[in-house]
Amino acid sequence: MSGIPASALPPLPDPPPSALLSAWLGLTRLIAPVGPRLVQKRLAKGKEDPARWREKLGEAGLPRPDGPLVWLHAVSVGESLSVLPLVQRLVSAGVAVLVTTTTVTSARLLADRLPAGAVHQYLPLDTAPAVARFLDHWRPDAAVFVESEFWPRLIHDAHARGIPLVLANARISDTSARRWRRFGGPIRAMLARFSAITVPEARMAQVLAGLGADPARITVAGSLKRGADRLPVDLRERAALAAAMGARPRWLAASTHPGEEEVVAAAQRLLLAGDPATLLVLAPRHPDRGAAVAALLAQAGLSVARRSAGEAITSGTQVYLADTLGEMGLWFDLCPVAFVGGSLVAVGGHNAYEPVAHGAAVLTGPQVGNFADLYARLVAAGGARVVADAAGLAQAVAALGQPAARQAMADAARAAIAAEGDGTATTAAIILSALGRGAGAGAPSPA
Repeated sequence: MSGIPASALPPLPDPPPSALLSAWLGLTRLIAPVGPRLVQKRLAKGKEDPARWREKLGEAGLPRPDGPLVWLHAVSVGESLSVLPLVQRLVSAGVAVLVTTTTVTSARLLADRLPAGAVHQYLPLDTAPAVARFLDHWRPDAAVFVESEFWPRLIHDAHARGIPLVLANARISDTSARRWRRFGGPIRAMLARFSAITVPEARMAQVLAGLGADPARITVAGSLKRGADRLPVDLRERAALAAAMGARPRWLAASTHPGEEEVVAAAQRLLLAGDPATLLVLAPRHPDRGAAVAALLAQAGLSVARRSAGEAITSGTQVYLADTLGEMGLWFDLCPVAFVGGSLVAVGGHNAYEPVAHGAAVLTGPQVGNFADLYARLVAAGGARVVADAAGLAQAVAALGQPAARQAMADAARAAIAAEGDGTATTAAIILSALGRGAGAGAPSPA
């Protein structure tokens, strides 16, 4: 799919009706009084920013910059890093940028990395009053949602105000795609409100078209994550952990899901039989599963130290359970071999850009539908290896025990990724085109 030209965005037809979307929009009005209580409960649990929690209610913490403004939403740390080069391009073009995220960790990261001309706010709750306050204050001239961020009230109300919408680096997991197909009306109605959609690979263009997106509005642009910076690393923590790990052979299982930890544990037992000093760092995709994963590992007969509990790595530690948020850069830096999870179960895999950027040799399972093109290129270039079970995983980790083998794989992966198209440049051009037809955006919403 060739997609839209960067010089113009065609006008949108009226979006199709959806009873489910209408029901959700009605619900966002009914539940609005619950929003402040929900945010305050999260605040009491330390899950919200105590100085800025009212931004979740749509109350701005900063004035709106003068001139044209692009609002760009990226949910969390990985997405925030991926959009930084895009933000820089937009700012360099003379456009102010508002970046919204949902997590405290991403806000702290962006505080240090956003360029002059860009500001950060927390995304408001998807309720009618919060969204209205947010849009009334910021009056964006274009709105960009990154990856799979579908907030029905935000999308509906921004579109109703005449604000051009762009879905950038769009990615929907196989699981989410199956779920959306069962309730096709809402996703078709939301996708119809986007003036342009960019995707990292051709397969994702086909997925979105199958969900109801207009193929003429889809551009295969390449991934924004190709040009993203390395994940943040606390150098003091890195030094302390490296000292604790010493010269032990070590490997990482990153972003694992239920059903994968059993395979990873079995692989670690096989590796320990060959070298009792082998250390596994296991970083589950959802750290709040830490207790359950620790119990599973203990049942497998493995000695576990949990990072969230402050437990130290000792000579007897066989698995270091990295059940914390925002530290994946540490583990990619410290572990020369990284198995990327979500790929031995029906999740669709996670991206390989981050481990490659940190110089890790990448292993993956076969279920990588979310990043099929990327992994196909990496495997063909010798920059990644597919494993199917515990025995194959253990064999692959052992085969990468020599630095020369790891370096060859890491170099091949970097070369394959460097050959990709520049998704940032293409996406920036499309957003700037949206601004060209966004004059007057931010007018009052129709009654």
